[in-house]
Amino acid sequence: MSETSKKPENRYVNDLRRFDFTQSQVLKTRSAILPVGLSALFLAFIAIIVGTGHSSAGEEWIMIVSAAVVGGYMALNIGANDVANNMGPAVGGKVITVMTAVIIAAVCETAGALLAGGDVVRTVSKGIITPGEDVSIIDFRFLMLSALLAAALWINLATILGAPVSTTHSIVGGVLGAGVAAAGVGLVNWVTMSKIAASWVISPVFGAAVSAALLLFIKIKVFNAENRLEAAGKWVPMLIGLMAAAFAAYMALKGLKKIWGPSTIEIVLFSLAAFGAAYVFSRPYIAKRISKLENNKKDIYGLFDLPLIIGAALLSFAHGANDVANAVGPLAAIVSTIGAEGEIASKVTIPLWVMVIGAFGIAMGLGLFGPKLIAVVGEKITRLNSPRAYCVALSSAVTVLIATTLGLPVSSTHIAVGAVFGVGFLREYSENPNRRKLRPGHKLNATAMDAFNSSNARGKRRLVRRRFVLSIAAAWVITVPASAALAATIYAALQLL
Repeated sequence: MSETSKKPENRYVNDLRRFDFTQSQVLKTRSAILPVGLSALFLAFIAIIVGTGHSSAGEEWIMIVSAAVVGGYMALNIGANDVANNMGPAVGGKVITVMTAVIIAAVCETAGALLAGGDVVRTVSKGIITPGEDVSIIDFRFLMLSALLAAALWINLATILGAPVSTTHSIVGGVLGAGVAAAGVGLVNWVTMSKIAASWVISPVFGAAVSAALLLFIKIKVFNAENRLEAAGKWVPMLIGLMAAAFAAYMALKGLKKIWGPSTIEIVLFSLAAFGAAYVFSRPYIAKRISKLENNKKDIYGLFDLPLIIGAALLSFAHGANDVANAVGPLAAIVSTIGAEGEIASKVTIPLWVMVIGAFGIAMGLGLFGPKLIAVVGEKITRLNSPRAYCVALSSAVTVLIATTLGLPVSSTHIAVGAVFGVGFLREYSENPNRRKLRPGHKLNATAMDAFNSSNARGKRRLVRRRFVLSIAAAWVITVPASAALAATIYAALQLL
């Protein structure tokens, strides 16, 4: 065939390629615009409903509506960023799909926020500032609004960059920056700030150590046993019991603390009862599963699936109960000052409509933007399977319990991500073929020895993506100062209006 006869065919192929490329770009743009559009509709709906319900507030109407919209925006960003820490490991372990994770988390987050959410919160967020006579009610409203907007903007940026950050630290940084801009550094509780700074190191290290220890125990007792099925039948029910006990105490201390205030003895008894019940009921379940399995690791992985899903759901419930205050605490503080005169209250009651904004905002943010961070936490840092993901979920609860008992400040975000890194670095240390020792009595031929030495000379294979270590650590360190700087800037701008 001549070159002339080929040209129409080539032109036709190129036209098809251009059409496919254009169509893919249109679909990509549409998929990016749709979540933003739905979020804008959600915030507009909040403005309309809140504005209609508070039309009699006079000049303060604008402040209420503005704070409600910013609170909704903050809730969207918490759902997009923070919830990934609970569901990411289950997705990365191939136990559930991203869509299933979003549905489970949305239901549990909403239930936690509405059923056990903070009905009373500190107006100044974690006691980071102490407003007194130096801060008027008007300035206090601007302070809270600036803090809320700054934290939301920072979390939004972190989500775009694919970095899971602490929403608590973000709002604390926002309150810090706006408080300093309002009344100077004397307003800041520096003891609380030092504890928060300490948690940057304490949280991920604790999470990494606990998750690595749990995984090492499972590897030694189950996967490295000669008869893995027999070992699994013995130890997996005990591990399920341990998870039940840990989450029973975790829910008592964190998830249900607003509606149930048990004593230490009650928590211990509650945890022991949960351990016993879980162990008794899981033994026949595990025995039945094992009877259909073969003596290999991959078959045993599935024994951890159901406990992992339950654990992730409980983490989401507790997260909704606790972190909804990060979204709507400052909003509730602003609402509490409407019509008030004189001194600013140290504690306020969160109205139901404010809780609803936080609950549904978190769920909606998770559904629209959460899959990106779920993929980062669950799949991009290191490769997870069901037992590894189980260790991450369990370590999140265990670490919070240990830290709470010792009075140490920790971040659930830093714990969960640190746990993923801990699992990854343990894999890198224990599973890397370059560091395996020769077994006693076993000799390598010359070719095999050369290959072994050459492999060691090249260095060990990395099973944790280092760029995520650096980028996430950097995001953690600058969260408080970044949100503080943003809040101070926003506060100064509001004062000019």
